[in-house]
Amino acid sequence: MNDFFIGVTLALWFGILTSISPCPLATNITAISYIGRKVDHPRSVFLAGLLYTLGRSLTYLVLGVLLVESLLSAPHVSHLLQKHMMRILGPILILVGMSLVGLLSIGPRNSGTGGSVLGRVDRMGVWGAGLLGIIFALSFCPTSAALFFGSLIPLAVSSGSGVVYPLFYGIGTALPVVAFAVLIAMGVHYVGRVFQRITRIELWARRVTGVLFIGIGIYFTLKYIFFIV
Repeated sequence: MNDFFIGVTLALWFGILTSISPCPLATNITAISYIGRKVDHPRSVFLAGLLYTLGRSLTYLVLGVLLVESLLSAPHVSHLLQKHMMRILGPILILVGMSLVGLLSIGPRNSGTGGSVLGRVDRMGVWGAGLLGIIFALSFCPTSAALFFGSLIPLAVSSGSGVVYPLFYGIGTALPVVAFAVLIAMGVHYVGRVFQRITRIELWARRVTGVLFIGIGIYFTLKYIFFIV
C-alpha cells in the first residue's frame, strides 16, 4: 500500500511539474484563454475546465495502457524488464534529471500548437475543451516527454499496471487549468500575476526534481550495475 501511495504521488507530481514547465504551460495558457472567453457564464467555464482535464487524463491513460501492456504482454521483454528494471532505471533517471536541470536538450522546444487548434475546436463550443485536452496532451515537449516516457512509464512497468499512474499523471497536468477555470468563474482577474509566480516556482521545482533524479540515478547505477554500494 505504501509503494502504491508513493507511486501515485510521484505520478501526480510528474504531471504537475509537466504542466508548469514552459512549453506545456504555454498550451495550458491557450486552453485557459479558450475557456475564459465564457467568463460571463461561470458554469460553462468550470465545465470546460473539467472537460479539458478529462481529455488530458484519458489521453495519458490510453497511452499508458498501450505502452505498458504491450511491454508486459511480450514474455521476453517482460522478463527482461522485471529482471533488469533497477539497472535500466539508473541511467534513465540520470538522463531525465539532466534534461530537467537544462544539461541535456531533447527534441524541439516548441509544441507547434496554438491558434490553428483553437480554430478547429471553436465550433464545438464548451465541449471543444475536451478535444483541446486530447490534442495538447499529444503535443509532447522535451520536459513532458522526459517525464512521461522516461519516468512515468518505467514506474508503471515496474508496478505492472499502466492504468493508475498515467491517469494521475494526466490529472496532474490539467490541475492548473482547473484551478484557473475556478478563479475565472469566481471573477478573479489577476491570473497573469499568478502565472508569473508559478513560472518562478516551476524553475526551482524542476531543478530540485532534476538534482534528485540525478542523485537517485547515480545511486541505482552504482548499486545495481557496478555493485559498489
